[in-house]
Amino acid sequence: MSELLQLTPNGLYCPVGDFYIDPWRPVDKALVTHAHADHAAFGSRSYLTAASGVELLRLRVGAEAKIEGTAFGEDLSIGEARVSFHPAGHILGSSQVRVEHQGEVWVVSGDYKVEHDPCAEPFEAVSCHTFVTECTFGLPVYKWPQSKVVAADIQRWIAENQRAGRASVLLGYSLGKAQRLLSLLSDLEEPVVVHGAVARFLPAYRRAGVELPSTISANEMHARLSLPPVVVAPPSVQRTPWLRRFQPFELALASGWMMVRGTRRRRAVDRGFVLSDHVDWDALCNVIHATGAERVLATHGYTGALVRFLREAGLEADELKTPYGDDLEAEIERAEMAQQAEN
Repeated sequence: MSELLQLTPNGLYCPVGDFYIDPWRPVDKALVTHAHADHAAFGSRSYLTAASGVELLRLRVGAEAKIEGTAFGEDLSIGEARVSFHPAGHILGSSQVRVEHQGEVWVVSGDYKVEHDPCAEPFEAVSCHTFVTECTFGLPVYKWPQSKVVAADIQRWIAENQRAGRASVLLGYSLGKAQRLLSLLSDLEEPVVVHGAVARFLPAYRRAGVELPSTISANEMHARLSLPPVVVAPPSVQRTPWLRRFQPFELALASGWMMVRGTRRRRAVDRGFVLSDHVDWDALCNVIHATGAERVLATHGYTGALVRFLREAGLEADELKTPYGDDLEAEIERAEMAQQAEN
């Protein structure tokens, strides 16, 4: 099997098409799976992404960037390669990139999830010979509860806080997780307070037809709210003056890492809700099977565990080292879980 895509110092490169997929340095032509910062580097000469992700990508890489959008499933010729984008279910506009040359097909997953999410287009498995897959949560211990169960837990927590006269502050990444959290809060009687880092992405979601509850800024809450506020903000607000204005409050973090023992304590939050925008172990294995891939290249996460599992199942599998990843705390969680797995 040829190396249709090659790992280079700039990122994953397609020689026959002369383009990169999610490069981590500026390049001439970047195909971008989605607008998270670890997949959408600033400064490339041109960008191609799914049409529904163009507005988010522009917010990430700058208003002056040359960005083109393509419909999901549209067949494009780039050099000698045939390319198409397919829904990944991670955030709005997130894509898998399919690359074909002389009958050989590779698919680069980007980040993805298969559970229904009104804030993202539904995931579609794409047949291929080589599947380059993320495995952020690539250990059997990671099995997500249904989002409707998590939503009910969040609603109960908010009700308890409001009866006690406390604000409810939900922490989640400003792009993707925050919008998903908002979609779970549609039954609230009053608007949700959102941090500015979250608010800047909301118009793109609303224009895409995603139904979200009414939101206001922190400066508006005293004039607009009669109940203790419900707040959605990025984790970076911890221990900042912005957060202290909501006292008294309870602090919760929504993340797949909340399944890891000790994470809530280290992150100094009162509650943890297990809500991830990545596949869990079962979904990861099911997707790999659905692609029919003969070879799997695992990146971003617990790659070693997945590679061993796939090899034992008779597949050709290897690790593909890339810098895609989350923050330092996430790397700590991975190290802890890897140690627990070895023990």
